[in-house]
Amino acid sequence: MKWVTREGAKTDRVACPWLIRRFIDPQAEFLFVPKDQVLEVARREGGKSFDCPGADFTHREGKCSFEVLVEAYRLDDPALQALARIVHGADIAADVVIAPEAAGLQAIAHGFAAICQDDHRKLELEFPLYDALYAWCEAKAAGRSL
Repeated sequence: MKWVTREGAKTDRVACPWLIRRFIDPQAEFLFVPKDQVLEVARREGGKSFDCPGADFTHREGKCSFEVLVEAYRLDDPALQALARIVHGADIAADVVIAPEAAGLQAIAHGFAAICQDDHRKLELEFPLYDALYAWCEAKAAGRSL
C-alpha cells in the first residue's frame, strides 16, 4: 500500500514509516509530498495518509501520529507502548519531559533533518536507530538490562 505524508520528514514522519514497515505493512511504499497535496495524492493513489491535518492517521486527542497508529492497529506490545511514549515526547515539544529518552530522540531527529534533505534517505539512515531503540524498549519491558 502507498502511505502518503508531508515532505520534510522529522520525528513523527520517520517514526511512523518505521512502525508501518515493521508492524503494519512490510511492503509499504512512502510518498512525501507538499502538505496541501497529501490528501489528494492518497485518494488518487488509493493509499493512506498520515501526520497531516485531515489525514487518516494524524495527531488527535493529545496523541502523535505514531501513537494513533499503535492504537488503531491494536499493537499492544509493551515495547511499542514505551517507544510510543518516547516518540510522543520527541515530537510534541511541550511534552519532551515525559520520557528521559525523548529529548535525545528529538535532538537526533532534528539533526538528521538538518543534514539530510531527502526524506527516503532519512528513512534509510534512521530506521536502524528505531530498531535499536525498540530493542532497548523490549529489554526494558522484559526487565533485562543491556
